[in-house]
Amino acid sequence: MEKLSNPQKTIETIKKYEFAFQKKFGQNFLIDGHVLDKIIAAAEVTKEDCVVEIGPGIGTLTQYLAEAARNVIAIEIDKMLIPILQETLADYDNVTVIHQDVLKTDLRELVREHNEGRPVKVVANLPYYITTPIIMNLFEGRLPVSSVTVMVQKEVAQRMQAGPGTKDYGALSLAVQYFAVPYIAANVPPNCFMPRPRVGSAVIRLTRHEKPPVEVDDEQAMFQIIRASFNQRRKTLVNSLHNSPQISKTKEEILRALEQMGLSQTVRGEALTLEQFAALTDLLCGRE
Repeated sequence: MEKLSNPQKTIETIKKYEFAFQKKFGQNFLIDGHVLDKIIAAAEVTKEDCVVEIGPGIGTLTQYLAEAARNVIAIEIDKMLIPILQETLADYDNVTVIHQDVLKTDLRELVREHNEGRPVKVVANLPYYITTPIIMNLFEGRLPVSSVTVMVQKEVAQRMQAGPGTKDYGALSLAVQYFAVPYIAANVPPNCFMPRPRVGSAVIRLTRHEKPPVEVDDEQAMFQIIRASFNQRRKTLVNSLHNSPQISKTKEEILRALEQMGLSQTVRGEALTLEQFAALTDLLCGRE
C-alpha cells in the first residue's frame, strides 16, 4: 500500500471512510515524510524495540514505526479510526491496535504482554490539549519506559527544556527534567499537518533518567512546593508558598529555610534550580 505520508493518499483514505476530524480529540494528521523520518531517527527506533504509539490517527506514523521496530502497540481513543487502521496497517503483522483511552489503559500489563516487562519506547503525535497529563502519567506511574519521543506544541517543548531564570521555565520544566533529559530534535511548521494547526510544533525526545538527578525525602511534597512556587509567578517564593493551601508552613519557617540555603527573602521560584527545590523541600518537609 502507498504510504499515508503522501497527502493525496491521506485525502483519499479520509474521503473513502467519510472521516470527520474530531476537535475534542485534537486530531491533526502528519503528511510530511521528512518529519516522519526525523521522528523515527529522534526516537532511535531499532528492530530490537517494542514501541507504544499513542493516538495513531489513520496510521501515518504507525507505518514508519512498523518498518523500524520489532513490534508496535498503537492505542487509539476514537472508535471511528479503528476500521481505517485495520486497512492502512493490513500489510504489517507486527502492529497491535487497541481501542482505548491511554489514560485509562493498564500500560504496565501491555508492556508485560508484548515486551516481557522490558522497557518500551513511547512515540506519538500527541493531541496538544492532553500532552502534559499523558507525559506525566508515563513518568509518575514509574512505567517501564526508556524514552518518550513526541510531537507537541512548540512552546510546550520549549518549556520542557527551559532552565532557571528564563520566561519558559516553570513547573513543567522541573517535572520533566526530574524524570528525563529533554532534547528538541526538530521544529515542525503547521503545513506538515492536515488540518493545519494554528501553532508551530516540535519533536522532543525525553530520555528517562536511570535514577532522578536529585535526591529528596518526599517527592510528592517537592512537586507541591514547585507548583505553588509558580502559581503566581510575580510573587516572591515566600508569599507563593505561604499563600498556598497545600503548603502548611508559616512565613517564618519558609524564611528560615531560605536563609539556611543562602537565598534572599525576595527570591522568586523561577530563580531556583531543581537541586535547590529538593533542598528546600528537605528543609521544610524532610525527615527529622
